[in-house]
Amino acid sequence: MNFASIRIITDDIDRLVEFYEQVTGVTAERPAPVFAEFVMPTCTLAIGHSKTAQLFGADSVVAGSNRTVILEFRVDDVEAEYTRLKPTVEDWVQEPTTMPWGNRSMLFRDPDGNLVNLFQPVTEDAVKRFEGR
Repeated sequence: MNFASIRIITDDIDRLVEFYEQVTGVTAERPAPVFAEFVMPTCTLAIGHSKTAQLFGADSVVAGSNRTVILEFRVDDVEAEYTRLKPTVEDWVQEPTTMPWGNRSMLFRDPDGNLVNLFQPVTEDAVKRFEGR
């Protein structure tokens, strides 16, 4: 089994696609007006319009209501990303901070309120943990 993707459901797909294009530096693939994918070497972030939720069953998903999942992206330099994204991000949760498990992380919310973590392994143990991933 392979983990394929994470999908966010939104009422404003164009706004969210533009936001994640700025955050990731990746241009989204748009196979349909109601669906987009950010295909990266280690994961795919999919974004679907709330209209697509009908395909999964009534009330199966609700756009903009996530408060339990954190989208995490490993970066080479958290401080540089913080400086780059300061003008783009409106809702900062945590400025760059070194976590007890050895990652330097910064957290913010996307326009729909989903929590995003950009992190960089900085301690020797953390760097080893991510070798080969």
